[in-house]
Amino acid sequence: MTDTPIPPATTVDTARLAEAFHIFNQASEELASAYSRLEGQVAALTERMTLLQEALPAGVVVLDAGGRAVEANAASGRLLGRTPVGVLWAEFEHQLSATETPGEHRLGERRLAVTVTPLDSAGGRIVLLHDVTETHRLRAQAERNERLAAMGEMAAQLAHQLRTPLAAALLYAGNLENPELPETNRVAIAQKTVGRLKHLERLIQDTLLFARGEVLGRETFPVADLFGELAHTFEPLARIRNVKFRIEPESGSVQLTGNRKALAGALTNLVENAFQAVEVGGCVTLASCRVDDHLNLVVRDNGRGMTADVVARLFEPFFTTRSEGTGLGLAIVRGVARAHGGGVEVSSEPGVGTEFVISLPLVESL
Repeated sequence: MTDTPIPPATTVDTARLAEAFHIFNQASEELASAYSRLEGQVAALTERMTLLQEALPAGVVVLDAGGRAVEANAASGRLLGRTPVGVLWAEFEHQLSATETPGEHRLGERRLAVTVTPLDSAGGRIVLLHDVTETHRLRAQAERNERLAAMGEMAAQLAHQLRTPLAAALLYAGNLENPELPETNRVAIAQKTVGRLKHLERLIQDTLLFARGEVLGRETFPVADLFGELAHTFEPLARIRNVKFRIEPESGSVQLTGNRKALAGALTNLVENAFQAVEVGGCVTLASCRVDDHLNLVVRDNGRGMTADVVARLFEPFFTTRSEGTGLGLAIVRGVARAHGGGVEVSSEPGVGTEFVISLPLVESL
């Protein structure tokens, strides 16, 4: 019996190694081909993304961890006045001034909605810029048209409101023409005449404030300063009327942006109403508290309160429960709150008291 010869081990190992190299080379070529195709797809997607960004009307700015713009589309350059690439975003922040609307800023004659969003864990951010100049103009025009329409509806009511004090003033003035009128009566009638004329003046001023419905001139100030101004006005009055007047500035250090005079006037109106509602020994509280991105200015009293029917009509022009009131005070308060981008709410219960809350958005830096 003849044995089959066994090939040398070196010959087998060489064949297997050659086959392994062949398989490896084939796999490498396939991998290189796949990578090349992937690169082409990425390049195509990048090109399409670039075209898409350039076609967007909104500005897109990509910031690195240091806050420097590394990418930006053409719209961002048009909105900012120059290309932001290579520039620290802080330089543009200094040029943006906050408006009464959160998230909106002025840059020259433009009004921009600015949104800054984290991009990655490395600290990058993406800034989106929208030109809302025309939108804001149309919104303001619509609000003005609404006010003018409301003024048309108010004309008949205003005529009625003016007629009563005017008729009384004319009647008193007519009595002053009587040469036989005693001097003491003449002084009393003259005072009543002046009182009716002042009532007319206040009614006209309130009507103009309501009709204008806008807040001109804005500044940034601590809430504590605003409350301090009101304390200076009402603390002496509280002592005279034997009423407690408390101030609770929980958020007194918060900076508020708006028309300080208009806001002080709105709070003054609410505090005066509260003083009218409480009896001797009652309490009126002025407070502030921050709720998320809003600041609530609260006027609370423990007076006689109001029924639900009265509360439902409180903000109607010329509606009043006081004979000496013009019926426009609360309508003006709501107008001031709305002009600052906020609103006003009221809750009341007969025999328990009333609470007014003016909610204002806080305008913070980027």
